[in-house]
Amino acid sequence: QTVSAREGHFLLFPKPIKLDAAGEDINAGLNFNFLSIQSRVAINIKGAEALNAKISAKIEGDFFGQLNPNINLFRLRHAYIKMQWEKTDLLIGQYWIAMFVPECFPGTISFNTGVPFQPFGRNPQLRLTQHFGNHKLIVMANSQRDYSSRGPNPMNPSATLVSGQFLQNSAIPELSAQFHLSPTKNLLFGLGASYKQLLPQTSTIGLDGTYKSSETIGGYNAVAFAKLSTKPVTIKVQGIYGQNIPDVLSIGGFGISDSTDINKGTVRYETINTVSFWGDISTNGSKYQFGIFAGYSKNLGAKNEIIGPIYGLGTNIESLYRISPRVSVKFNKLKFAIEGEYTAANYGSSRDKFAVPTEFVQSNNFRFLFASYFFF
Repeated sequence: QTVSAREGHFLLFPKPIKLDAAGEDINAGLNFNFLSIQSRVAINIKGAEALNAKISAKIEGDFFGQLNPNINLFRLRHAYIKMQWEKTDLLIGQYWIAMFVPECFPGTISFNTGVPFQPFGRNPQLRLTQHFGNHKLIVMANSQRDYSSRGPNPMNPSATLVSGQFLQNSAIPELSAQFHLSPTKNLLFGLGASYKQLLPQTSTIGLDGTYKSSETIGGYNAVAFAKLSTKPVTIKVQGIYGQNIPDVLSIGGFGISDSTDINKGTVRYETINTVSFWGDISTNGSKYQFGIFAGYSKNLGAKNEIIGPIYGLGTNIESLYRISPRVSVKFNKLKFAIEGEYTAANYGSSRDKFAVPTEFVQSNNFRFLFASYFFF
């Protein structure tokens, strides 16, 4: 049994060991599935001009659905307008998040693309790209749509709510900047940073009634990546530091660190921080391709003590890692691929005062994938 989406198709990590009365692990065992929900269709439009810029557009959808209950239903992936001047591009619409770099991401067969080690998501945004020869600077502001933050659920205080409303209520979009340096056509380096501010609660319950709340929680993240492309192989690496980044499907979140006014029920929040690394090596054969992905994530905890509830993803995981070898073969436009995916997570039965899981036990999972593709 795994923590995953769409009937296990989008795998994050194995569930913790859960013993029954006889000492058997309820979450251990085998399962299988066949799915075709990756299938997608896109319309690309170009040729128009306006404001001295070349105009292009894209709209793309697949059958992945937004939630498990609506799997198989058509959903939006990308939808944007792009304006291109001589050295400047402006993208308006839904596209990849800043920490997912299209020029440098894992080549896994699994649709999870290296999640939770590789941040993942697409969100509505404004993205400005300034080119300096082979180098470029990207600045962007985004909201949240299918991939959202986690926080208190006003309808059920014991549950966690996944919603873009926490970012909306802060009245500030997530802001990012990234610089790509490409000294040669075969080499790419990049650095980036983002800031995100949430308003977890618009009101709190005090001793004698309900009070308006304006307490926010801000978090930074940083990313560094490199890609080397040669004729025989391509090597990619990336490192991520994030504060409260479950909205990009990474472990972490935030918790309550202090009570600022008992009478009004107001509190202060503290981010739970994460560091991740991954590397991917693949051959570049025209027919046969071999590759391997490896990733590692660690819960760094909070800078100040956590005294109240914690909201996030995998907050009871101290660390996890994955190793995924793969092989694919092409026959013109037809491609077949297989991949083994071993993921291990260290689940803690308790936490220290900084919300780092302790007394952990490892839970692991192996998944074998077979995939078929037709490109047209």
